[in-house]
Amino acid sequence: MRLFRKTGDTPKRSLWQKIKDVALTDVAVIAKGGVREGSLEVLEQLLLEADFGVPVTLRLVEEVERLARRGLVKTDDQFREALREGVERALRTGNADPQLVLPLERPAVILVAGVNGAGKTTFIGKLASRYARDGKTVLVAAGDTFRAGAIGQLQLWAIRAGAEFVSGRPGGDPAAVAYDAIDAAVARSVDIVIVDTAGRLHTSDDLMEELRKVARVIAKRLPGAPHETLLVLDGTIGQNAIQQARTFSSVVPITGLVVTKLDGTARGGVVVAVHEALDVPVKFLGIGEGADDLVAFDAAEFSRELLSDE
Repeated sequence: MRLFRKTGDTPKRSLWQKIKDVALTDVAVIAKGGVREGSLEVLEQLLLEADFGVPVTLRLVEEVERLARRGLVKTDDQFREALREGVERALRTGNADPQLVLPLERPAVILVAGVNGAGKTTFIGKLASRYARDGKTVLVAAGDTFRAGAIGQLQLWAIRAGAEFVSGRPGGDPAAVAYDAIDAAVARSVDIVIVDTAGRLHTSDDLMEELRKVARVIAKRLPGAPHETLLVLDGTIGQNAIQQARTFSSVVPITGLVVTKLDGTARGGVVVAVHEALDVPVKFLGIGEGADDLVAFDAAEFSRELLSDE
């Protein structure tokens, strides 16, 4: 399955196609144990443009230079493999386990946060469908009570997934919706509760405080919950995703990241950068609009696709 969707009619050059120009231009120099300083600067610039961020970019460039000087990078394939290994290593560093950690006791509670437009509602629908296919009973709680149409949109996803659904009145208290949803899940012996929250600007103190309240009320109703708090980030916004993630993580403990809308491989480095910045694992990638277009994150597969020719 392709991890990066293609959009538009004009083919975009992949990250590797851009980097390969550097590798092929200098392969003769590299084979002799040398690296042109200008080429390293170009590589650094390409990685920064691909949203890897400064810390990861500097490490990757330093590693390529080190291997080249040792005579271990003599072809463009070796060049690519050196970069790929560096990307995978970055994604496996620190808190990097992509598995959801849920209790055996029912219900397990997953809280989902993110700004409007990041793909949060779609992700919840896909996650509910995934659990339903695995034979789990699922209840979806419509905690976004403010956005017009949000409750109905989420209810449609719940119906498609065969999940139960709990909502409040438009404009109502999101924390009360979460509380009622857990009550219902306990009474009905539901396996998984997925709680939506209002898509909020990370710069809005009042709305971020509301998110904190939702998490607090969930913990009061069911000690130990939420068992996972997932932050949905739009992969097309580049380094802004890092600031969003830092702000959300200062309000509630984020246990996993979901990156959506990865449009080609040219800027996929944001996945590495946001993991690096927060020391939080990437758990899912959203690669399309269908119920099946949700991929459990795998660092090796991601690094291969990020540096593919397509």
